[in-house]
Amino acid sequence: MLVDLLNGWIKDLHIGIQIALFVVGLALGVFCLVKFCDWFVDGAGVIAAKLRVSPLIIGLTVVAMGTSLPELAVSVSDSVTAIRGGNANVAIGNVVGSDICNILLVLGFSTVFTPIAVKKSVNRREMPILLAVTALTTLFVCLFGLHSAADIGDLAITRYEGIILTVGIVIYITYLVIMARRHPEQMDEQQAVGDMPWWKAILFVVAGAVGIIVGGQLVVFGAKGLALEGAAALRLDRDMSEALVGLTIVAVGTSLPELVTSTVAARKGQNELALGNVIGSNIFNMLFVLGISATVNPLTTGSQVLVDVFVMLAVTVMLFLFGLSGRLNRTHGAVLLGCYGVYLVYLVLRTVLGWSF
Repeated sequence: MLVDLLNGWIKDLHIGIQIALFVVGLALGVFCLVKFCDWFVDGAGVIAAKLRVSPLIIGLTVVAMGTSLPELAVSVSDSVTAIRGGNANVAIGNVVGSDICNILLVLGFSTVFTPIAVKKSVNRREMPILLAVTALTTLFVCLFGLHSAADIGDLAITRYEGIILTVGIVIYITYLVIMARRHPEQMDEQQAVGDMPWWKAILFVVAGAVGIIVGGQLVVFGAKGLALEGAAALRLDRDMSEALVGLTIVAVGTSLPELVTSTVAARKGQNELALGNVIGSNIFNMLFVLGISATVNPLTTGSQVLVDVFVMLAVTVMLFLFGLSGRLNRTHGAVLLGCYGVYLVYLVLRTVLGWSF
């Protein structure tokens, strides 16, 4: 009896230590992603400015790509681990969840502080591009049943589709450069690069990149560990538990750069930056992050992801419709935040009750 009791204590202690390690790993990973992402963007921005690259191009490419690096690090890390078996639930859930979070939580939180003006040019160009990319990603995920394979499971996004998405980001960046050259009047004056020397800027870029990679590994380690422990303790479906963590904890964690940037911009009255940050980040997440992750290894997941991608498409359409009024007001922000709350409740109930939809 005493031996059994001691064995039970030792087992509980071992599980407790594991959970503590997963929590620390997840928290440290999110911290690394946010902190080193700032370093990377700062260093890359200084280098681009010293090379006399337009601040507009810096903002549309370096900053947008920089705030998507946390999602890239997490998704590629999970894609690589999926090679050894299992599904890339965190990789897909991270991107889909981040895009939903960017629109509902980030924009909703920003517009609560101050209304955001939406220019007609944004409704004519940027919004349609975001809608098209979101629809394409939804189509790719919906087609997973048409190219399933017994040896690797249902493919949510194949390697060929990943290559198409990756080519899409090249086309998008090329489009941004062409538009900037056609409309030089929209470019800001060259900003001062400060006193940061070349060596320090390069050090920031290198250290930032390394830190982002390490952070991505830590987030995947912590998130998947917590999901598996929770699934085992509560007897829940493993894939659905991983998807829940990816769609919530990891998605919000990797969206912190967008949340901080957009909220601060809104409070300072820089409304275009707040909206443009979300639009650009979502486009980069789908084309850049999913594209590279699926190219490294085809992304597989459970059928519940179909609901999530349709939610992503629906909130994108809702943002477009709100934008047609020319202004995102506090009422719009409250609606967006309310929708995010409802979505979180649905995710928890789906996982606990084992819903397949």
